[in-house]
Amino acid sequence: MTAFYTRYTPYTGLLLLLLLLNTAIAATPIPAPPTVAASSWLLVDFDSGRILGESNADERMEPASLTKILSAYVVMREIREGNIGLDDEVLVSKKAWRTQGSRMFIEVDKKVPVKALLHGMIIQSGNDASVALAEHIAGSEEAFAALMNKNAQRLGMNDTHFVNSTGLPDGEHFTTARDIARIAAATIREFPEFYPWYSIKEFTYNNIKQRNRNKLLWRDKSVDGLKTGHTQAAGYCLVVSARREGMRLISVVLGTSSENVRAKESQALLNYGFRFFETHRLYGAGEPLTQVRVWKGDREKLKLGLEKDLYVTIPKRQYKNLEAAMSIEPKLMAPATKGDRVGKVNVTLTGESVAEVPLVALESIGRGSLIQRAKDSVLLWFE
Repeated sequence: MTAFYTRYTPYTGLLLLLLLLNTAIAATPIPAPPTVAASSWLLVDFDSGRILGESNADERMEPASLTKILSAYVVMREIREGNIGLDDEVLVSKKAWRTQGSRMFIEVDKKVPVKALLHGMIIQSGNDASVALAEHIAGSEEAFAALMNKNAQRLGMNDTHFVNSTGLPDGEHFTTARDIARIAAATIREFPEFYPWYSIKEFTYNNIKQRNRNKLLWRDKSVDGLKTGHTQAAGYCLVVSARREGMRLISVVLGTSSENVRAKESQALLNYGFRFFETHRLYGAGEPLTQVRVWKGDREKLKLGLEKDLYVTIPKRQYKNLEAAMSIEPKLMAPATKGDRVGKVNVTLTGESVAEVPLVALESIGRGSLIQRAKDSVLLWFE
């Protein structure tokens, strides 16, 4: 990667601080994404967030059992916060037992551990397990749905509204491909201890063995999740995540015509993304990228870096054509607090921006002594 680190000042303009080797490589033409036989779809890189292809990704649609990704996410948060435990026993209500659709086959008035119910929800897509967990956590499925919507808003799922924990049809129960990708990414990122459950191929409960409906778990060894869904209104839906050579992609297809079609179209999207793109981690969170002069402080130098890891997704074999530039506010004055935004890092590829993120203070600097401040005032006057 070619890196140009610059600082803007009112008199000297751009100051070149670092120049690395620049080896030009001819760009490989990137074809358009494949035609996908789905009402709505999206392909996104997990680390960088770059959208590699989409169609009707913001159209509100019924999600069917993809709903359970958010249901499971809420349960996982409750476990992490200590409100419930994996070994807690859940008493199965008549409502949970009678819930229609796919089932784990729990029995009314029996107690089932939270862990088993989570497996039943994730692997078998059990509506009965989903309702039992919802009632255990919130007292009722309606109250649990309110908790789901609260978490959805916190995650930026602004086009999502759920009224149940299962995905059974309801006119007020909807989401989008983009929002589903958000909750899938949040699950992978926040719960690495639970996410492997989405790759389990079968689960037995009450002497009944059921297979995971995600066909790609058998067809593609790079696939490790997430969830299928189907109702007559929603069609056949599938959210898939796969990791190859350190690059993770998430695909969402909604409203296909069959189980085979949703698997086929998801596979085509994954193959397209991995074939034509690559993802690189450029800088780590908290890694000092430069240091700058701070005036009137108890120290003169302030280290700058990024709040989060910076990933970029680019066409394959274009890494050496990347350029990175910093712009920093001129004449920084103390005090400075860790996390203050004082500039930005812009990454470009052949002149086009591929990432722009804030440059922040990695430490705090207090106000200097009266003598130091007076001295710097004189120096600034001569500037």
